[in-house]
Parts: sequence; structure tokens; C-alpha cells
Amino acid sequence: MVRKGLILCGILCGLFTAVHAQERVDVVADPLIAALQAFRAEHEINPASRPTVSLGEKKVTTDKRNMRRVRTRGFRVQIFSGPNRSDAVSAQNGFLRQYNDMGAYINYEEPNFRVKVGDFRTRSEANTFMRKLRGQYSNVFVFVEDIWIWQ
Repeated sequence: MVRKGLILCGILCGLFTAVHAQERVDVVADPLIAALQAFRAEHEINPASRPTVSLGEKKVTTDKRNMRRVRTRGFRVQIFSGPNRSDAVSAQNGFLRQYNDMGAYINYEEPNFRVKVGDFRTRSEANTFMRKLRGQYSNVFVFVEDIWIWQ
């Protein structure tokens, strides 16, 4: 019995010293991480801070005569996927009749035709639009891909 008490006391003392020894934490930061974060922010690949501007539901008109169309990484919402091209074209035309100010693109990725819509810079914009389309189209998804924007 005394032996068990001594063993238990030894274990508790060992745990106490182990817990006490872990009070100090040294953080060693790799300088390559900071360099990578700076590179990604400079090239706008998941930048550290992105300015947010909310315009509500206002239509913004851009003077495209003095702007150029640039390809960048963004998001699109897929509204159709299937093996029949005529179904894809009819889904694209139906969407364009309803949203004539937004782009609709048909891609062929064997064996399916896919109709993706919109040129969204942020995932939150794409998700908001996807929720709006859920009642009209089945199986809508957000995809990351190259988009066209005016600058």
C-alpha cells in the first residue's frame, strides 16, 4: 500500500514538473513564409487584405471605351452539366434572356457540356448569386476559374 502511494506521488510530481516546464513557448518563424505571403499579396493571389465596397443592388455602368478587358482568377456559377450540346445552348439562352447583363459560357469537358455564368471576383459574390439561382436551376455550383473583368 505504501509502495502504491509512493508510485502515485512520483507520477504526480513528474506531471507537475512536466506541466511547469511547458510555460515558455518559443515561436520560430520561417522567413520563407513571410516572403511567400508578400509575393502572393503583390500578385493578388489571396491578398492579405482586399478592399470591400458594397454598392447594394445599384447597376454600375462602366465606360468601356477607356478600359481594357483583363483575364484574372475568379469565380463562376455552373448552371448546367450534361452530354447534350443543344440542352447546354438552350440553358445558356434561357439564362441570357433573364440576365442579359451577365456573361454565360459553354465549356466542353469530356463527356459533358457545362454552362457557367458570371464573372465574380469573390467567392461570397458567387455564393450569393448561386443562392438566387437555386430555385431556377438544379445542381448549381461555384467554380474557381479564369474570368474576364474590365480595368
